[in-house]
Amino acid sequence: MSRGFEGSFHQFDFVLEHDVRTEMFDGSILYSDIYRPALDGEAVEGEWPVLLERGPYDKSRLAHSTTGRFFAKRGYVYVIQDVRGRYSSDGEFEFLRNEADDGLATMQWLAAQTWCQQIGTLGISYTTATQQALAVKNPPKLSTQALFDGPYNYFRQTMRHGGACEYGIAFQYVVFMARVSKKALAEPNVKAELDEMWASLTSWPGHQAIKPGETALAMTPDYEKWFFDMLTTSEFTDYWVTPDLCLEEFIDDYPDIPLLLETSWFGHHITATLWKYEELKKRHKTPKHLVIGTWLHGGDMLAQSWAGDVDFGPEAALEDNNSLRLRWFDQHMKGLRTGLDTEPPVRLFVMGGGSGRRNSVGRLMHGGRWRDEHEWPLARVVDTPLYLRAGGKLETEAAVDDGVPSKFEFDPTNPVPTVGGNFTNYGTSGFLEGGGYNQLSGTMSGDSGVVAPLEDRPDVVVFRTEPLTEAVEVTGAVRCRLWVSSSAIDTDFTVKLIDEYPPNSDYPKGYALNLGDSILRMRYRNGFTEPEFMNPGTIYEIELTLQATSNYFAAGHCIRVDISSSNFPHFDVNPNTGEPLGRNERFEVASQSLFHDNSRPSRLVLPVVPPI
Repeated sequence: MSRGFEGSFHQFDFVLEHDVRTEMFDGSILYSDIYRPALDGEAVEGEWPVLLERGPYDKSRLAHSTTGRFFAKRGYVYVIQDVRGRYSSDGEFEFLRNEADDGLATMQWLAAQTWCQQIGTLGISYTTATQQALAVKNPPKLSTQALFDGPYNYFRQTMRHGGACEYGIAFQYVVFMARVSKKALAEPNVKAELDEMWASLTSWPGHQAIKPGETALAMTPDYEKWFFDMLTTSEFTDYWVTPDLCLEEFIDDYPDIPLLLETSWFGHHITATLWKYEELKKRHKTPKHLVIGTWLHGGDMLAQSWAGDVDFGPEAALEDNNSLRLRWFDQHMKGLRTGLDTEPPVRLFVMGGGSGRRNSVGRLMHGGRWRDEHEWPLARVVDTPLYLRAGGKLETEAAVDDGVPSKFEFDPTNPVPTVGGNFTNYGTSGFLEGGGYNQLSGTMSGDSGVVAPLEDRPDVVVFRTEPLTEAVEVTGAVRCRLWVSSSAIDTDFTVKLIDEYPPNSDYPKGYALNLGDSILRMRYRNGFTEPEFMNPGTIYEIELTLQATSNYFAAGHCIRVDISSSNFPHFDVNPNTGEPLGRNERFEVASQSLFHDNSRPSRLVLPVVPPI
């Protein structure tokens, strides 16, 4: 290899041991498949670096088999284990409740095997959560991890956000999991009911969340309870505080080992991954490497150049998932010189700068490029306020006088539909489609109403700059500080950042590309342990933080922000009544006021990268 770089290559065959038993601390048996390097049909003796993955998605699925064969042929032992209560393994499945202790027991068992030299772990999403949970237990022989697009605190992102439930993510994920629960796999009638529900998922959500017993989820009571617990446990209580669900509370116990972290601007773990990276960099001395791309989630999506309706060009697609991880493990488990130690620790994709036309498969060509950085967040960014002004303007200067607030009515029986966003869809087309979408195109939420631009709704207040005379790069977390009041004792406020294209022949009305959004449930404006209701008519200052982004707003584009009070089904709808969340029996229309005058300068704060 050039410059003396090294790396493992395909020099072995593999053998596979099915259903290898491991006893947990309580006597339950979990089962693993083990892929070992082999020659002439026999496992090669000796000690090997071992890679462990623990997940709920069936250890025999193709993706795991591909990973096992890939690494075994290159001199690693790959172990894939079904977590408790899923597929082959014993016990009852509880979402991210047992993974710390079960992971520790598995690591102790692996460390005692004659072929185990040291252990690395790998995975994505749930299988990243399992890695993190076992890590804080300080297991033997753990030397490095590849943490792809996983959580930090499910209460603050992915299951809840700003006090609201990320309803669309939680609901479809629970149904997705229930369809292949042990009960569903054992009872054809249960499987059939859940499959039918899955196929018609867009018909289930309305303005009001479903109630227990109303869907086929009731046939798998444990899974139904899981969903409703997440929907209704709206304060940050002990329910959320486990190493699996909330690494944030255990971050000081994380071992100082090399970590490869991957996430994406449109993934639902972008905020979690960046929080995690920042906190571990503060505490540790060993290498931490961060990759931020454009896909919806990690894994096989690394080889995609698009997210939703938007394409970022062929350069956006990375090498396959396993090649990236092999380079990391070769460096930190085999001591090979892969060059990672000489590269900057952060690699991110700056979106934008494309033609703005429609490509051959119908996606907006937004473009972009990869760039290496030495830290996150970027030290050179300049926090740049853009002030909300009367007439829907977004300007660099605040108002000089007291003006009239923007007003709108929020009717929770007619919520603003979700159009794209920072989340992954699970194949339920029309229910919740992640990625970038044109906010002029109407709904992606399965809504059967009239398709119309979101800005035409009376409950969406739009502010935009004049067309930019020079390009602006925004890289980092975007904040929005608002002064608001409501007629209700509890309500929501939402913010969405948009890159607004000028018209062209492919998009005669332009293209309004969503980049990030956020929500705040007002009863939690001062914290998430004790709700505080509003005094109707009282003005409150609040701040919402959107998911981080990196976007090049080209000259001629407008920077736009949409303010509203709902974004459904991504977030559950606030009934405005102050009733217990997820259990309300009635709805009220809320009269909302958004202030943007001299004494209450509502503003967007953008992390702007100065031009070189």
